[in-house]
Amino acid sequence: MNQSSPTEYNFRPKDALLGAQMLFVAFGALVLVPLLTGLNANVALFTAGLGTLVFQAITRGKVPVFLASSFAFIAPIIYGVQQWGIPDTMCGLLAAGLLYTVISLLIRLFGSEILHKILPPVVTGPVIMVIGLVLAPVAVHMASGRTGDGAAWLVPETTAFIIAGASLATTILVSLLGKGLFKLIPILCGIAAGYATSLILDMSGFSTATQAAFNPGELQNWTAPTLISMQKVAAAPWFAIPDFTFPSWNLEAILFIVPVAIAPAIEHFGDVLAIGGITGKDYVEDPGIKNTLLGDGVATSLAAFFGGPPNTTYSEVSGAVALTRAFNPAIMTWASITAIILAFIGKLGGFLNTIPVPVMGGIMVLLFGAIAVIGISTLIKAGTDLMEPRNLAIVAIILVFGIGGMNFDLAVVKLGGIGLAGIIGVLLNLLLPGNNRAQ
Repeated sequence: MNQSSPTEYNFRPKDALLGAQMLFVAFGALVLVPLLTGLNANVALFTAGLGTLVFQAITRGKVPVFLASSFAFIAPIIYGVQQWGIPDTMCGLLAAGLLYTVISLLIRLFGSEILHKILPPVVTGPVIMVIGLVLAPVAVHMASGRTGDGAAWLVPETTAFIIAGASLATTILVSLLGKGLFKLIPILCGIAAGYATSLILDMSGFSTATQAAFNPGELQNWTAPTLISMQKVAAAPWFAIPDFTFPSWNLEAILFIVPVAIAPAIEHFGDVLAIGGITGKDYVEDPGIKNTLLGDGVATSLAAFFGGPPNTTYSEVSGAVALTRAFNPAIMTWASITAIILAFIGKLGGFLNTIPVPVMGGIMVLLFGAIAVIGISTLIKAGTDLMEPRNLAIVAIILVFGIGGMNFDLAVVKLGGIGLAGIIGVLLNLLLPGNNRAQ
């Protein structure tokens, strides 16, 4: 190209630093998902970079977005890893990406209106709420110094509350009062504050003192009082191939996880509209929502193939695009290249694994509640009348099935949790009589 407008793809070496800055904005949220779910953070960096490059290829380099770890899949990944292990969970996540591909095909055939008929807010709203609320106990356990399932203590409770409080307060304050770039990285700031608090408590001996308040005989799997140990950093090599994990076939994992993709598939529309509003381009028409959704789906399946979390477009990075007025999509190419390079730095993964559990727990308290609020907001913005009998039935059953942990054992496969709630919601919307299906 001889002359490029601000929104045209123009790959220039001078944009490398700006691309690294975009990755910095996404970094906290990107690594948070693997750290919470037991996946490998270096693999998540690699699949975020690779997924963004694939997305750019499918959308012909027209959309300045960065794809990385999706919060919507945290609950099913945590459950899947505990229930079936990482390889089988990756099978379900790979299939979730294929659902995006199917939806993009439906859009090609019938237009984007088909999604609003099959997946209206009365279905997607409560499903999003379930995703957030079902994780609430995990957040409380980790903020209290326990493992995610609450089975074992890792940090004395008083110490944990101080660390989690520092993480939570910092995240909230930065999101409310932060200016410029800082406003875009509240999660990263929260992690940094919690980590610094942990170091201070370690050096002061506070953690050791509070351990005396516990009766070790009543605790399971009690660990040493040291909050942060650099042994993993010292043992990790400087450069190493990420610990890729490839999928193993598991039909139960597929049926459990695939319905979770319903909510982020709908949210994809909002993300594309948002970045279009920032750049002044109509990406729904060009390259088309069918292609952006296809790119998102292929990136998600590709991430799962290597053992990474599903990808989604990051609103933090879109905010950085608005702040810097850096509309050139090639900047995201540089962000992707940076992410892939960092994925091969073994000591980075070792350092991330030193972050104490309460640091994550404090951020999760806000994060999972925020996911539930997004679901409520989805219903409110659509003007859904929840007292209308049809809507009431759909929302009520989705919430109780999802949060209550309803399970159906169909002999060959077991359906339950968020996946079952999503399937039931879609079926009820299609089968129940009424004229409010657009709500």
